[in-house]
Amino acid sequence: MTTPRNQVSSRRATALIRPLVRKLHGYVPGEQPKIPGLIKLNTNENPYPPSPKVLAAIKAAADGRLRLYPNPTAQPLREKLAELHGCQAENVIVGNGSDELLALATRAFVEPASGARSASAATVQYFTPSYSLYSVLADIHGARRRAVALDADFGLPGVAELRRTGRWDFRAALSFVTTPNAPSGRGYATSQLDALCRAHRGALVLDEAYVDFAEEHALALALKYPHVLVSRTFSKAYSLCALRVGYFIGHPDLIAALDKARDSYNVNALGQVAALATLSDLAYYRGNFQRIIATREQLRRELVGLGFAVYPSQTNFLLARPPGFPASEWLEKLRARKALVRWFAAPEVKEYLRITVGAPAEARTFLRAVSAILRD
Repeated sequence: MTTPRNQVSSRRATALIRPLVRKLHGYVPGEQPKIPGLIKLNTNENPYPPSPKVLAAIKAAADGRLRLYPNPTAQPLREKLAELHGCQAENVIVGNGSDELLALATRAFVEPASGARSASAATVQYFTPSYSLYSVLADIHGARRRAVALDADFGLPGVAELRRTGRWDFRAALSFVTTPNAPSGRGYATSQLDALCRAHRGALVLDEAYVDFAEEHALALALKYPHVLVSRTFSKAYSLCALRVGYFIGHPDLIAALDKARDSYNVNALGQVAALATLSDLAYYRGNFQRIIATREQLRRELVGLGFAVYPSQTNFLLARPPGFPASEWLEKLRARKALVRWFAAPEVKEYLRITVGAPAEARTFLRAVSAILRD
């Protein structure tokens, strides 16, 4: 029970918080359950462990060096990534997950709305539906949000249409494009992204969190256009969610601006060691990508056969409209059978479930749960 004294303390504490933050609706992560025996298909984690070489490197680094600060700029990792992508280390910045870099971009390129020289200078723009963190970053920064609807099939509107309708601000301070898209899994052609980059004038981030499961990637656009950045992560494809390592590729001037805004020692030492070891064993991961893609396509065929409407995917998840009753009910019925998937209340996707592609055994268990629900 709240006492009058606690109420006074709460009011005093609340008064210290910026009004903007008081009203903020923070990012809602996927559930991390503690149910024994549950198959977890809700947060798009890789079902396969890191390479044995990566695990060995982490164990070898967990020694007395843990008392020391990590390399402040992740220089060896930046050099290795530059070698991989055919650029220079000055084109690369490494972050505490790509989420940190998305936040840094907002901090570095967007003016708060209260003091902006123009509406565009204070605008964070993104297509919807897409990664829900974008709107949260805009709100934290006190920027203007500009959400632009994707086509009905989650396709990317063409530049001509965006100009004709006036929906897209080509001078917005910062724009995010999730490619392939989440939560739909829809992939976008590099030529279409190139056309948007060519027409755009503000900073543009191509968020390629799931690109390792896709048919195309657009990294070359970050080296072609001075206002374009490509975001990558070691989480989704490389099984390092727990260590939080991501990176941006882009023009040295943009990278330098982000570097000014980042926290000191922002990437932990074990994360840097693990990412470096990952890059030395890419064949292991590429084999896993092919396994996940094969499981994804098999799962899609099975779900369609069971009456689901499933979008083609170039990610490690599927967006599926279940038959018979609402997706929100399917969520609970699947949970009761120890299968956890993701459901979003947003109008564009509330009729769908997002299903992570697990290992083949997890997919079979999930399909058995679906079949049991349909029988019931």
